Amino acid sequence: MTVRKVKSVWKGTLKEGKGELSFTGYEGPFTFATRFENAKGTNPEELVGSAQSGCYSMFLSALLSGEGLNPESIETEAAVTLGEVDGGPAITNIKLSTVVKCEGLSQEKFDELAVVAKEKCPISRLYAGGTASIELDAKLV
Repeated sequence: MTVRKVKSVWKGTLKEGKGELSFTGYEGPFTFATRFENAKGTNPEELVGSAQSGCYSMFLSALLSGEGLNPESIETEAAVTLGEVDGGPAITNIKLSTVVKCEGLSQEKFDELAVVAKEKCPISRLYAGGTASIELDAKLV
């Protein structure tokens, strides 16, 4: 089993505070303005989109490889919508748009495998099926 760790630190109030995200190969700030407005910087929703698009592309590649095909490229964009559910902010939609170059792949097989990848990649399964338990170790210091 693979375990990956990401760390975030937030200091201050929601609107005036600022945070720092760090994980392998990345360290950067996030703020209220980068999340809920259009300020320059990243936010958790972009990280969700990155996870979704990367996972989808890799899973589709695995499916194509399983068919004996060698995809030249799979380019996937995820548009993550932050809306409101039950009076609070929530991710309400993730739209995947993918463009695939793969010699020998029929439209019919592509359509089939594209849907399977959307339904079966680990990140899709996490969101759609609620496959992950969330554990909490909370300490007040």
